[in-house]
Amino acid sequence: MTTLYGISNCDTIRKAKKWLDANGVEYAFHDYRKNGLERDLLEGWAKELGWEALLNKRGTTWRKLPDEIKNSVNESSAIELMLEQPAMIKRPLLATDSIKTLGFSDKQYSELFA
Repeated sequence: MTTLYGISNCDTIRKAKKWLDANGVEYAFHDYRKNGLERDLLEGWAKELGWEALLNKRGTTWRKLPDEIKNSVNESSAIELMLEQPAMIKRPLLATDSIKTLGFSDKQYSELFA
């Protein structure tokens, strides 16, 4: 089973969905804001992908944080931030039974589903 995780109003999520649809890949979409996110799942991703890769430091939500929080972030605090504000999770996260990957590009998805 393939699951695409993210938030529905994200442009990159829209691009990933469009690619998956156009290439006949069956998937479920999990919206963090609407469907929530369990701590165990997020902690597993952090272990597998690295919490630094999972934490979206390019987004508005991160940039609005006070400097003292940004300068002292560690795995534990990053997980708390991502649970409180799911927009801080890099998008999309695509999970299959054997692979988890962050971000989207045509090339990346083409290689995954070749």
